[in-house]
Amino acid sequence: MIRALWTSASGMGAQQTNLDVISNNIANVNTVGFKRSRANFEDLIYQDIKDPGVMSSNETRVPSGIQIGLGVKLSDVSKVFTQGSLMKTDKPLDLAIQGDGFFKIELPGGGEAYTRAGNFQIDNEGYVVTPNGYRLSPNIQIAAPETLISISISPNGKVYVVRNEGGQQTTEELTDIKLYKFINPAGLKAIGENLFKYTEASGEPIEGDPNTDGFGKLAQGFLEASNVNIVEEMVNLIVAQRAYEINSKGIITADEMLRTVGTLKS
Repeated sequence: MIRALWTSASGMGAQQTNLDVISNNIANVNTVGFKRSRANFEDLIYQDIKDPGVMSSNETRVPSGIQIGLGVKLSDVSKVFTQGSLMKTDKPLDLAIQGDGFFKIELPGGGEAYTRAGNFQIDNEGYVVTPNGYRLSPNIQIAAPETLISISISPNGKVYVVRNEGGQQTTEELTDIKLYKFINPAGLKAIGENLFKYTEASGEPIEGDPNTDGFGKLAQGFLEASNVNIVEEMVNLIVAQRAYEINSKGIITADEMLRTVGTLKS
């Protein structure tokens, strides 16, 4: 019975973590470029009462043995990088990636991060930045905004601006937008603000041009929505709740059995 108490307790702890992960997914259902997380679990060590295959007589062996599991633990919480649906915004600096790839962002004080959220803006110096003011890399600067008529970004990352200079329209080509891939995107470290940093698990970033060599293409005037499926998350929420309740029943049942044993003498 004591074993059952600790086994059920480990199950309750695992489902509490599962609930935390599901809750974060639901909270970010409207976050641009958000990728849902999934909690994965594995069983704990087993107490071997009788090993499989031991001799039960001079001529026979035990076919399966006796192994009693001691519960469950969290193995990892991984990001699921499936494509989110595209939302039409018609804003010239809203960019969605259709396929693989991340935008590279310069962090304050040095360093770099990566994101799928393409809701870019222009800062006071004309640079294309995230909503928090972090510059897109390679840097794109749109100078002389007073002459600007329109911004055009092609699916392969070419950036053009049309200006009105002296009553005449001119077209200027700016720095190309690059995308970056990782061998194992699930190994990226989420740091908040829709940003990820590469790690030893994800591998080094691989640079490429949009719409070439397996990189996704850009869609101007669109944003990639969160890939959270609210119906799926609600079902997962119900399953986690029921699993938590059943594990608590295991503790209650073990406690009642121990109480019965304690009252045998009386």
